[in-house]
Amino acid sequence: MDFNFKDEQLQLADALKRWIARDYTFEARRAAVGSASGTLDTAWATLAELGLTALPLPEAHGGFDGDAVDMFVVMQELGRGLVVEPYFATMLGADFLRRGGAHGALLDRVATGDLKLACALGERQSRHDLRDIAVRAVADGDGWRLSGEKKVVLHGAQAGMLIVSARSGGAQRDEAGITLFAIPCDAAGVTVRDVRMLDGGRAADMLLRDVRVDAGAVIGQPGAGWDILEAAADYGAGLLCAEALGAMEALFAATLDYLKTRQQFGVPIGKFQALQHRMADMYVHLEQARSMALLAAVRLAGEARGDTTATERRRAVSAAKYRVGQAARFVGQQAIQLHGGMGVTDELPASHYFKRLSTFELTLGDCDHHLARFIAQPGFHEREAA
Repeated sequence: MDFNFKDEQLQLADALKRWIARDYTFEARRAAVGSASGTLDTAWATLAELGLTALPLPEAHGGFDGDAVDMFVVMQELGRGLVVEPYFATMLGADFLRRGGAHGALLDRVATGDLKLACALGERQSRHDLRDIAVRAVADGDGWRLSGEKKVVLHGAQAGMLIVSARSGGAQRDEAGITLFAIPCDAAGVTVRDVRMLDGGRAADMLLRDVRVDAGAVIGQPGAGWDILEAAADYGAGLLCAEALGAMEALFAATLDYLKTRQQFGVPIGKFQALQHRMADMYVHLEQARSMALLAAVRLAGEARGDTTATERRRAVSAAKYRVGQAARFVGQQAIQLHGGMGVTDELPASHYFKRLSTFELTLGDCDHHLARFIAQPGFHEREAA
């Protein structure tokens, strides 16, 4: 198992880092967050120009066949730069379409940057259980009609197409009976309410009122969408771990710099041993999070090649989401404490990193959810007994 990055990956990360430093500064981001769209007008075109919208897509649809490790270096830099563009939401949606295998025309548009996607998976009652689906899909001739409500759809108002999970059969929490759909955001019966989240990113509550789609909107097979839903959600969780790692790295560096410059009793506060110990603890959490996030990316890439089983993927992703979530909470809280009152001001990046890390914890399963999922994987109790 090789954990070294290739030269091409490092060059891509460097290009992205230079763009963020030049054009996506902290002040530019603050302006974007406060704008009507919640994004920077020129940023999406630049991401497409850099090839990032095509990176994980199949070559047959204008992509570069990038794997989860390629995406790891991208998401890490986006996290470091606190980028609020709908890149994660679009790449997650593209993974659904890729796994479904029947929406090549949409993938072509994603690759060129012409189409943004959003994934409408969560509901009011479901919390982190993606099987808990109350939105109903009823067969209607050669198509379907969907009714229900989806909550906290990341960049739902900025997308052109929605990936929607709906229940076409079975009980509300059954794995069987889940059908996935690709639905235009402007379809008749779709109502979108855009909101700004804690971290400055955008999400939407979406109401589906008797939305009519044809049979071609189905992703995968009707009633058999759980495997795609679970695998794509794991892919998304892996991307989020890389993004959180980048945010933690930047927050750690900003805190270290603050300790070197902030003076008390005539000396930098970084001279105080107690604060040095706290920085050392933060570093330990950061490095453990790095190891787990990279392992999850390697497992996800291995599954795409056929080298990793679904059980190994679930175990690695849930372990990473739990460990990175724990580290994000510790690093974020310690950074705020070490910055003092300045740490919670809007003018300093520390507060923005802390809010982004807090939102990460609640996306695609929190620590408690993934710890329980990890424990439930086959073989856990046998190893514990041994």
